[in-house]
Amino acid sequence: MMALKGYQRKYLRAQAHSLRSLVQVGKKGVSSEVVSALDQALRDHELVKVRFLEHKEEKKILSGELSKLTGSEAVGSVGHIVIFYRENPVPEKRRYRVPMEGRKA
Repeated sequence: MMALKGYQRKYLRAQAHSLRSLVQVGKKGVSSEVVSALDQALRDHELVKVRFLEHKEEKKILSGELSKLTGSEAVGSVGHIVIFYRENPVPEKRRYRVPMEGRKA
């Protein structure tokens, strides 16, 4: 997956506004259960919010680790929630049409 540009991240953050957190990072941190739950959620939904119940100080490091392990990209964070995105490889099953060009001024 290519790195997302700023306007693409902005679009995805706006789309994630009404979503609920589907995955939670607790006492165990980034465990295999969390990775598999996020991987499954990304496969089903493409755009997923992850809530950090514990390890809040290490949120940035752990979200980078989760991105790497799931092949996704963190598109934003608000408080203790991080938003992850991974495009569905099947074009017909994609839920979000990420813009390919920024707005023209």
